[in-house]
Amino acid sequence: MTATNQNISLADAQRMVDEWIKTIGVRYFSELTNLAILTEEVGELARIMARTYGDQSFKKSDEGKNLADEMADVLWVLICLANQTGVDLNGAFLKNMEKKTARDKDRHRNNEKLK
Repeated sequence: MTATNQNISLADAQRMVDEWIKTIGVRYFSELTNLAILTEEVGELARIMARTYGDQSFKKSDEGKNLADEMADVLWVLICLANQTGVDLNGAFLKNMEKKTARDKDRHRNNEKLK
């Protein structure tokens, strides 16, 4: 599959990452290593967010950093962790949406801070 503007499911993404790991990446890093990498990637995303939407100014080292690419890096490592631990992200996401809907159906609507 090539990098285009096509839509893919979470299941497709999990399969694509697994295939890449097995054919190009040699093997998955350990789960703990991937957790550390996920933390690094979230930090890189936070850095771009802080500079784009927050009060910090950009540094020379921030040049060429791309918000979408940083988000994709976070997603990539999260998919690796899901694959390694047997988590079906599609099913997990749908269950999580149900949980949030049941739990929060009135909570945000009744939050005075959001009005």
